[in-house]
Amino acid sequence: MSNLNYLDKQIEELKEGGVYRILPINYGACTNVIDLNHKRVVNLSSNNYLGLANHPDVKEAAIEAIRKYGAGTGSVRTIVGNQDILEDLEVILAEFKREEAVTVFQSGLNCNIGAIQAIVNKGDLIISDELNHASIIDGVRLSRADKAVFKHSDMEDLERVLKEKRNQYVNVLIITDGVFSMDGDLANLPEIVKLAKKYDCLTYVDDAHGSGVLGESGRGTVDHFGLHGQVDFIIGTLSKAIGVVGGYVASKKIVKEWLLHRARPLLFSTALPPAAVGAIIASVKLLMSSTEYTDKLWENAEYFKKGLKELGFNTGHSQTPITPVMIGDEAKTMKFSKALLENGVFVSGIVFPTVAKGAGRLRCMISASHTKEDLDFAIEVFAKVGKEHGLI
Repeated sequence: MSNLNYLDKQIEELKEGGVYRILPINYGACTNVIDLNHKRVVNLSSNNYLGLANHPDVKEAAIEAIRKYGAGTGSVRTIVGNQDILEDLEVILAEFKREEAVTVFQSGLNCNIGAIQAIVNKGDLIISDELNHASIIDGVRLSRADKAVFKHSDMEDLERVLKEKRNQYVNVLIITDGVFSMDGDLANLPEIVKLAKKYDCLTYVDDAHGSGVLGESGRGTVDHFGLHGQVDFIIGTLSKAIGVVGGYVASKKIVKEWLLHRARPLLFSTALPPAAVGAIIASVKLLMSSTEYTDKLWENAEYFKKGLKELGFNTGHSQTPITPVMIGDEAKTMKFSKALLENGVFVSGIVFPTVAKGAGRLRCMISASHTKEDLDFAIEVFAKVGKEHGLI
């Protein structure tokens, strides 16, 4: 029998540090107000930016897909082939993203752990922003390329690395988040693209939190900056603003051909189920037909940010609907989150190792589905609990 005492010790350390948690249970759809642990609360913890996870058209499309295609796909794409509904999704996403081709993966994480190792090799170099998402870090580790890190959004530091190292490698891949998920700030994509051209590098943007949020009807950070055709690998998610599950790589057609031969999540894991694919198609069509969802999201985000700033909270330097409330101390962060929940507002505390030690914060995720009444209630609760905890 294996000895797991070391885990007992590590769990005890979490409890002593005030960061141990038991996951709450949501007894319904993930929307603006949820039934959490049998208590009605305003939900500020979801990535469901546009409220599409519970949209009637999206749910109906999932049901119809199950009726026609069944519950599962039966195997990996490279063995059983693609159902036509998945082919349709990739065509629609490429049109939406205004790029040549799209390859759909089972998640955004799978995109990063699959694509990065497939497109670089020994003798290549990856240069990564120091605040890139954990899935990028994992993807970089899985590759055989050498690695370098540049200071967060520091273009002078990126160029320093390029000057020092570019001529030592065959291919150099610059990787960045499009929107940094913990602070809500944007990558300096125009300057990254300029440097990539100057030093003959490839560019890779993980746009998980830009997908469905930035650009025309949520086409993403590349669209926001008008850089179509100038970023080699654009990663998007289907599980946040799109409201379902999955991820994709938008790229040139030749990249898609290669990924279908070498991206390990596509080779060794079953494809997305038909219900998910049908729902995603419905979501993307809603975005292609109207800007109402993204317009409402930004209206809500600006209203909420203004309310918190007027109370005196430090909301960092977010440029997106992601609204951090900076606390610092890990235990204080988790106590504040718990007190908010007791008062009817659910917003998760984010602490080490998700962010640096001493950089604890609450991350408020605003949605198009929030009503003004929801946001007013949340702001009132932040005021009450913030004063009780000596934060404002």
